[in-house]
Amino acid sequence: MRAFTYSEARQNLASLLEIAQRDGAVVIRRKDGTSFVLRPEIREGSPLDVEPVKIDVTTNEIVRIVREGREQRD
Repeated sequence: MRAFTYSEARQNLASLLEIAQRDGAVVIRRKDGTSFVLRPEIREGSPLDVEPVKIDVTTNEIVRIVREGREQRD
C-alpha cells in the first residue's frame, strides 16, 4: 500500500484515486502523524443489475416478434 503526504494527496488527487482503484488502498499522512486510508467503495450486486421497465407487451407478443425476426433471417 502506497503512502502519500497530505500535500501530495491534495496536489495529485486524480492520480491518487487511480492508484487506490488499482492497488486497493492508499494511505494519506498528515504532518501530525495522523493517517487515513483511502479505498474504493465496493459495489454490491452485479454491474448488470438494471431496474425493470414496465411495458404493455404480453409474453405471446414477445414470442411472436422473436419468431418473425427469425423467419426474416431464413
